[in-house]
Amino acid sequence: MQKPNNKKLYLSGLALSTVIFSQSASSGITKDIEDALNFYHYGNDGAITFDLNYRWENFNEDAGPRRTANGNTARLRLGYLTPKISGFQGFVEYEGLSALEGDYNSTRNRNTGFSTIADPALNELNRFWISYTGIADNEFKLGRQRIKLDDDRFIGNVGWRQLEQTFDAFLWTHNNQTLFGLVAKVGYIDSIQTFTGITQDIEAPILNINYKLGDYGNLIGYGYWLNYNNDPTAAAVVEQSSQTYGIRAVATTPIPINENFGYTYLAEYGRQTEYGNGRTPYEADRYYVGAGLSAYKVQLQGAVEQLGGNGVNKHFDTPLGTNHAFQGWADVFLITPNNGIRDVFTTLSIPLLKGELLLTGVYHEYFDDSGRLDFGSEWNFQAVKKFGKHYSILAKYATYNAGKDRAFPGAGVNFADTDIQRLWLQGNINF
Repeated sequence: MQKPNNKKLYLSGLALSTVIFSQSASSGITKDIEDALNFYHYGNDGAITFDLNYRWENFNEDAGPRRTANGNTARLRLGYLTPKISGFQGFVEYEGLSALEGDYNSTRNRNTGFSTIADPALNELNRFWISYTGIADNEFKLGRQRIKLDDDRFIGNVGWRQLEQTFDAFLWTHNNQTLFGLVAKVGYIDSIQTFTGITQDIEAPILNINYKLGDYGNLIGYGYWLNYNNDPTAAAVVEQSSQTYGIRAVATTPIPINENFGYTYLAEYGRQTEYGNGRTPYEADRYYVGAGLSAYKVQLQGAVEQLGGNGVNKHFDTPLGTNHAFQGWADVFLITPNNGIRDVFTTLSIPLLKGELLLTGVYHEYFDDSGRLDFGSEWNFQAVKKFGKHYSILAKYATYNAGKDRAFPGAGVNFADTDIQRLWLQGNINF
């Protein structure tokens, strides 16, 4: 193993210390920063945006040829939001990631002897868009932008990774609160800038219609048509071309039973088939059913998510989603196994210190979509401490225990039959 670089470790510690001890500075300094980054012009706000995120990530596979990875990275996003003039507004944002320690496979640094932490050191144009809101209840946005729909399962920014996923797209948002609280999003994605800095060409109309059900949640219908360009050098990507239709009923904010108790629910069904340049015919379903109870702001939830599969390139996929948020933080099942996956899990969330500290624990049991094959189990733990609006620190841990059928022939998942542990420490400053 390479010896630790004291300078790198010092810089990493300094970055984290900046976040931890920033709250000890007077609130006047934070107010001065806010005033310097925000300005007022033509009756509408513009701003300079700033986001600094330091992270140390450790990834250990108990078996196999890959060495334990340590990613020690710092990411900066710096943007400029113009004032709004006659309904028009623009935004441009730089994003850069520095690797303070390189003992990991970033997918682009050729360190394939280490386990993969998909945070390559890059500088890129993250967002660059123009919007128009001159028509009441409507926003039209064109350019490279962040798109997050519902819980990010199908369309998201992969926000957990240091570099986010953004889209070169047109997006029309219609928000009519007088008509059942209707929010409709209609768009077209022309290309994807992935979280590893790769550009993928796609032709993807998207539709998401959200009705508010009074105080009882939301009813959502959606359709996503993903057609990756027919590049023979990227057959695996092209095979992700699909069309997906679905319906979702959800209440993520607890519905009150009385002053101290409430409940949540989620029920969702999706149907997916081949589309466009996808060469392999298939049909696959996705089910998600969950419910939760809130008591004195402590939340306990249980749920089942199932993605169907019936062989190679015949499984329900979500290639544009924030998949880290689903099926465990160890990221074992970012790609659906050929035989599908059933995830049975329980989540406990405990807010402390008037909500500034949030503790979360999750337990998962994994099976194939029939329930006969044992894919293993996983524990997830996370603590997030906020310091006002602009500062936070995070500690996070995931441990995956391989099941007896984890490496059955034809599983189609890029992991050996091995237990996995991941650990993260993070600090963030965001204005």
